[in-house]
Amino acid sequence: MFLIGPIVVAGHLSKNIETILLACIGIAATGFFIVTDCPAADLPVVVSPAPLKARPTVNYDWSGFYVGGHVGYGRGYGHDTLSDPGPSAADSSFGSLSGGMQFGYNYRLPSRLLVGIEGDISFPSYLDDGIVGSRTTPSSAVAEKLDFVSTVRGRAGYAFDRWLFYATGGLAWSQARFLEDSNLTGNEDKVLRMRAGWALGAGAEVAIAPGWSARLEYLYDHLGKASGTFPSGAGYESTTVDLNNLRLGLDRKLDWTGEATSSRDVSDPRAIDPISWNVHGQLTFIEQGYPAFRSPYQGTNSLTGANQIQNTTSATAFVGYRPWDGTEIYINPELMQGFGLNNTLGVAGFPNGEAQKSNFPIPRIDIARVFVRQTFGLGGEQETVEDGPNQLAGKQDISRITVTAGRFAVLDIFEGNTYSHDPRVDFLNWNMYCCGSYDVTMDKIGFTWGAAVELNQKSWAFRTGYFLVPVVSNVNSYDTHILERGEYIGELELRYSLFAQPGKLRLMGWADIANMGSYAEALAMPVTTPNYPDITQTRQVRTNYGFVANMEQAITGDLGIFSRASWSPGLVEIIGWTDCDESLSFGTVLKGNAWGRPDDRIGVAGVVEGLSPTARAFFAAGGLGILIGDGRLNYRPEQILEAYYAYSLNTWATLTFDYQFIDNPGYNADRGPVSVFSGRLHAQF
Repeated sequence: MFLIGPIVVAGHLSKNIETILLACIGIAATGFFIVTDCPAADLPVVVSPAPLKARPTVNYDWSGFYVGGHVGYGRGYGHDTLSDPGPSAADSSFGSLSGGMQFGYNYRLPSRLLVGIEGDISFPSYLDDGIVGSRTTPSSAVAEKLDFVSTVRGRAGYAFDRWLFYATGGLAWSQARFLEDSNLTGNEDKVLRMRAGWALGAGAEVAIAPGWSARLEYLYDHLGKASGTFPSGAGYESTTVDLNNLRLGLDRKLDWTGEATSSRDVSDPRAIDPISWNVHGQLTFIEQGYPAFRSPYQGTNSLTGANQIQNTTSATAFVGYRPWDGTEIYINPELMQGFGLNNTLGVAGFPNGEAQKSNFPIPRIDIARVFVRQTFGLGGEQETVEDGPNQLAGKQDISRITVTAGRFAVLDIFEGNTYSHDPRVDFLNWNMYCCGSYDVTMDKIGFTWGAAVELNQKSWAFRTGYFLVPVVSNVNSYDTHILERGEYIGELELRYSLFAQPGKLRLMGWADIANMGSYAEALAMPVTTPNYPDITQTRQVRTNYGFVANMEQAITGDLGIFSRASWSPGLVEIIGWTDCDESLSFGTVLKGNAWGRPDDRIGVAGVVEGLSPTARAFFAAGGLGILIGDGRLNYRPEQILEAYYAYSLNTWATLTFDYQFIDNPGYNADRGPVSVFSGRLHAQF
């Protein structure tokens, strides 16, 4: 792009014309204007004090395979007819955040024209759950959802400098999910149908760094009709659905030869400095099940006694950018799919840390994290920060203040532990990798909005934070009475050396001020009250609080131990984590150097959890908690033993075999024990 007076000339000019123009352009110290020494013009020559340097020509090679991801917003319209028994028609409109992946191939011709082909798949947000429309009749309630939308499209465009402008069009299809809650059958019934159609759109793409490009794209999807008949006899027909999508995407060029992934000139001053941004990703798949166990009875929130197998999958992109020194911005789009055992109910120390409390048969998108981290260096000695997920490489003062604000998980900042903190790579059990009686504030998939401040020194750190709480227990909406309600938390971290090996001790206190029910008040209700003891009828603004001590200690370079102890009074219902009022865990992790596999790990740990006397009485009377409730209770502490072997497949993938023995599931000696077997595949780049 060249600036001539107020005129902007865009494009890639031929070499000869560009040379003549550069010879005829000057820039004055006080401004800019056209100056020329062209022979045909009898004008005075003005010499610029600083000759213009030609911007390096950038010829990004768009040809080749690429893979990427996208997020966006779609607005759609539909029309449906419900026959139950007579037909009734209605129009619907809907909107949803969406996200997914794309894969394609481009070929740039010598003329700079580009042709290509691309396939993609998009999933709706977990909050909207892909709902297209819903109808209610005296005998049933019917809803239609779009599980996904996928396309295969041709692309044709023009590439110049680092820009690509293109048009696109091709085939589109989606899966329609019709659901009915029928008074006649008493069940939720579903009918799945495929919709076929076409897609048309346009977009612009710009190379931002070697091997990387960003895009803005509009896509119109026209999906054909679908219909079905439910077991109740009700018929449902949905005519065409039209979607308007605006999407932002990021593409990574693939290289099958092992050479550099981009022929772009890395000295281009318009490229993003490689130390100012990064992209990482992870994929975790967990298959988990157990054989049948002793279960003389079970309640609404019981772990069913019959054998069961479930799985969960998550895929996350970690994108970071440093606009200037000290400031970092991160965004983490995440796809999630699957079910925890028994819909993530029945055990206080739940065996799968990836089990969302919102269960998704088809992947759903979420912007899991979007936050800003501001670091204020206080001078003195510095330390190196390695490149990683939500972490940009560089150096920072050891003595510093760090402020983090946005949407993220509280456990991203607090309750850290080298040996047990991440269920994607460490122990799977909730109360092994975390919190016990600490009622972590979160929505149904583990995140919230808030801010934290940390003062870090060489031998200690102190961090504190404030976070939004849910409106009531275990929902996705937040209580926005800022400061009046919320979670307040503080943690002191002490670093020391024992027998020349590093160790850490973290002491944490927390308080939740939220709309919570009382165990005692629920028990005091008349026993004739429907759903007695119904704690939801006693909800009002209350305070819950507690303490956690968290220790880690290296024994050798390969062997380490950890332990957590937690306590809370156990008087009110849980808002985010699990039904637990006291816990004690201890475990050890050993690296595989001794048997020639240094990247392998063995972990063994145990945890004992308990309830307060008031909570025991509540569950014995048939009360339901956030995770447990057998309808009755023969109380014993819940005891869990977990062991795993993590086998490193290569530098970026690990396969883990995990076993958990759960005694007294849900604190009930009448049920269990349960043996849970798991396999976990984790990959990251």
